[in-house]
Amino acid sequence: MPASSTLLRRGLAAMAALPLLTLAACGYGSEAKDDAGARIAAGAKKTDGLDSVKIGYFGNLTHATALVGNQKGFFQKALGATKADYQIFNAGPSEIEALNSGSIDIGWIGPSPAINGYTKSNGKSLRIIGGSASGGVRLVVNPEKIKSLKDVRGKRIATPQLGNTQDVAFLNWVAEQGWKVDAQSGKGDVSVVRTDNKVTPDAFKSGSVDGAWVPEPTASKLVAEGGKVLLDESSLWPGEKFVITNIVVSQNFLKEHPKAVEAVLKASVDTNAWINAHPDEAKAAANKQLGIDSGKELPADVLDPAWKSIRITDDPLAATLDTEARHAVMAGLLQDPRLKGIYDLAPLNKVLGAKGESTVDDAGLGVG
Repeated sequence: MPASSTLLRRGLAAMAALPLLTLAACGYGSEAKDDAGARIAAGAKKTDGLDSVKIGYFGNLTHATALVGNQKGFFQKALGATKADYQIFNAGPSEIEALNSGSIDIGWIGPSPAINGYTKSNGKSLRIIGGSASGGVRLVVNPEKIKSLKDVRGKRIATPQLGNTQDVAFLNWVAEQGWKVDAQSGKGDVSVVRTDNKVTPDAFKSGSVDGAWVPEPTASKLVAEGGKVLLDESSLWPGEKFVITNIVVSQNFLKEHPKAVEAVLKASVDTNAWINAHPDEAKAAANKQLGIDSGKELPADVLDPAWKSIRITDDPLAATLDTEARHAVMAGLLQDPRLKGIYDLAPLNKVLGAKGESTVDDAGLGVG
């Protein structure tokens, strides 16, 4: 469907403007703790003359590229004597605010915040420059209350946040069942309960929600609490692939420091290749970094199934981002987004071409 002009409705606009009261004093997100993998090699030179490149990501497994790249030192190696400086976020709107303010230069983020940030700035804030992960989202339910998909009607289902990637996906799935829900209030044939992923397992355990449409590792945490996977979102997409995590960059940083951007993308491609070649070691590295960032590693009964549900990829799966935007429009959360120019995949394709790898496509949503 052709992209046209946009204004975000107040739900997404309010989400993007949420106060940052819970964020650490060091910036919009919390700084990642230093680790041996991030040390600068002796004799290394600065990239683009920069002292540091500020990289943001979430502390969850769908951001495995950033977790592993940090833990194993891939980003620091590619940047030479320019320090890879990490910040950890809990929500997309705060990471977009950090990107807009210059508190970070490059970030790993979900599709809905990327769309929101781009359209809200009239196409001036960011570019998507690469992919990172597909999948890793499931509908997990209390099997005593919900035994089949039709039983979801009339139940209370948690999503992470109004207008976030999983919220939009669940609202679209509900509409496809022929059920009606008011997107803003969450009331209707299904009650959509917006609940932070950190507290969703407790809400599920207490019975205040009957299920949740959530990313990993929250989905596997619910399974560990006795939940059952009723639906894997991957099954709803062609080829079972859809974007869950992208790489975004400030347009100013991309223009002023192309060598630094290329270095980070090279590190991302190298990290993804290493993850796919060494899945067990990569899983352990991601979990170790989660422990460093959050103070607690995931137990095996959560880590193992969560890791299996995520596919690591360089491809941003641009066509699926366009589809996700249309789902938000149909849910009444977005009005006809003008996404042309949201992608600039030339730096990534340069890196992939140099390695003899297949280049990736922007689905007609690239610059130029």
